[in-house]
Amino acid sequence: MIIKGEIINLTYSGTYEERIYDNESAWNSQDWTTVKFTNDDSYEWCGMFRGAPKEVKISEKLNSILVLTSDYLYQLEIQSGKLTELENQPDYNIMTVAPNGEFILGYYYYIDKIDKTIKEKTRIESPIEMDMIEFKDWVGNKLNFVCDEFMNWERHLEMELDSENWKINIKNGS
Repeated sequence: MIIKGEIINLTYSGTYEERIYDNESAWNSQDWTTVKFTNDDSYEWCGMFRGAPKEVKISEKLNSILVLTSDYLYQLEIQSGKLTELENQPDYNIMTVAPNGEFILGYYYYIDKIDKTIKEKTRIESPIEMDMIEFKDWVGNKLNFVCDEFMNWERHLEMELDSENWKINIKNGS
């Protein structure tokens, strides 16, 4: 079982076993992301993913790993590293995993929760239209994040997403 994934710089060929995760498309960039995975037996190997690096997250609850690049959102099975789903040209720029194991994806304007696979997402409703969302930290079951109010960029807000009831609340703002 894979217990850790981290984005690293390109390694020398042969340093680790390498697996290529690619999808033929005319829209592919020339960029690649290298992720070093560590299994529960301490075996290390690398996955090479098409696109510039963004994030990698693991959820034991969902038995999945998500790798986000500029070109694709990859979903891998946690036991073997097998590719199970692929989304091309994802809008997302940030990810996190809730304490209950749910994946949360953020874009500049909205936040989605993965239900079972990356093909099944739920948009989290917000009390305001958001822009420039930036995840900060988890306090218990609440994700603290900041954003600007859409079309009112002078209003900077501290927000929280409760991962138990999936509600977004305004903590404070200027």
